[in-house]
Amino acid sequence: MLILLLVSIPIIGGIVAWAAEKAGTSWPRWVSIFALGLDIIMMIPVLSAIPHSRGVWSAEFRAEWISAIGASIHLAIDGMSLLLVILTLFLGMISVLCSWTEIRERVGFFHFNLLWTLSGIIGVFTALDLLLFYFFWELMLIPMYLLINIWGHENRVYASYKFFIFTQAGGLLMLVAILALYFIHKEQTGAATFGYADLLGTRLSPETGMLLMLGFFAAFGVKIPALFLHTWLPDAHTEAPTAGSVILAGLLLKTGAYGLLRFLIPLFPDAAREFAAVGMLIGTAGILYGAVLAFAQKDLKRLVAYTSISHMGFVLLGAFAGNELSLQGCVMQMLSHGLSTGALFIIVGAIQERLHTRDIGRMSGLWQAMPRMGGFALFFGLASLGLPGMANFIAEFLVLIGSFRVSVPLTVIASLGLIASAVYSLWMIQRVFHGSPSHETPPDISFRETMVLLSMMLPILWLGLFPQTALRVSSSSIEAIAQHRLSHSMDYPGPGSGGLR
Repeated sequence: MLILLLVSIPIIGGIVAWAAEKAGTSWPRWVSIFALGLDIIMMIPVLSAIPHSRGVWSAEFRAEWISAIGASIHLAIDGMSLLLVILTLFLGMISVLCSWTEIRERVGFFHFNLLWTLSGIIGVFTALDLLLFYFFWELMLIPMYLLINIWGHENRVYASYKFFIFTQAGGLLMLVAILALYFIHKEQTGAATFGYADLLGTRLSPETGMLLMLGFFAAFGVKIPALFLHTWLPDAHTEAPTAGSVILAGLLLKTGAYGLLRFLIPLFPDAAREFAAVGMLIGTAGILYGAVLAFAQKDLKRLVAYTSISHMGFVLLGAFAGNELSLQGCVMQMLSHGLSTGALFIIVGAIQERLHTRDIGRMSGLWQAMPRMGGFALFFGLASLGLPGMANFIAEFLVLIGSFRVSVPLTVIASLGLIASAVYSLWMIQRVFHGSPSHETPPDISFRETMVLLSMMLPILWLGLFPQTALRVSSSSIEAIAQHRLSHSMDYPGPGSGGLR
């Protein structure tokens, strides 16, 4: 029942926040804080159960939903989903705080959409019925579309439409694949079910398995975003309000990565193995492409947006490498990227609020006027480039070690992305915060903004210095995924290698 409340409280809180605007614009903000705080408190029993739940779900809820077709409300949390739910609640709280003064119109409706988006994300990370998973996948879409369309910047309408079209198209292809898998399983066993555990054993021909896997990959690849499916992301990030950018970068992209690990690889192990060379190549190309495009940007927010394509390319690389090291690196990358890139978007939003521009060419010397912001920007810039001692370094290092066991050439090429990230990160800090001031003295970040950024700094340092904190939690989930993959083929023919060693 606890896990059902985790999903339901943001939905109820969103309705209350919308209604509370009649009592004053500050009420929706406090309602959102209360709803997310309540969810965080409810996570404590789940956290305490993790050390004793190796190999099983630490929290689970199951109830009938549409019994005629075998659909159920089946929600569960293991180590991997626990980390991502915690990230969701943490960044949800950060999104409310960073939008405290930015959002001044239709505040209640803003927080309604914010909380419903978060509810959909929590549902994606916990659903074990594929039809329910698709329901939550779509639940994220409309509120996020409205956040961009109503509270975004100059080209928000175009960006929101593009976001909607790409994600809806990918989601529909996944729905077709889910239904095909459902009917194939029903024909083989006579049992009508959308249950994840039941569908894992469905026998598929190589051609059918590849087609269904590509249907899932279309949805997950758009969200990650994979190269060639990424073009919605720079526009959506650039035009979204700060809270929208934090949720997009920190959470929505992670739903695609989670889908790869939880659903695509376990449901279609043979097809994923055959597609591994292409998947790793797309991930490697995305790492370099995103880094080069980031360096070429003049819009500061667009620069940070392109870094997401580069960093999430490591997730694709690690997921299709398919061993425990690379998969653990994927989980760490989801956490570290969500924190560091979310913080950079908050800094960009604070700069835009003060200077009314995102043009890098019109910025310089901000450190003199805003030393606290400059210090935070330097820290998160160094985290983004993968400085040792920070979470991003651990994540990318694990992915590269894991992928090295599968393909040495692609790993060497992907490692060039670390050099490129150092170039664009340090170039961004140099252009924006050093040199002669080009503006009148803007105010430094407030106490509220300082506390927000400090709260994001601490977990990056903690995970960088004590990565086992997270790795132990997700180890049983990752081990199960890797073993399921290996059980279908002990000789994993990765690109450029004779298999796992």
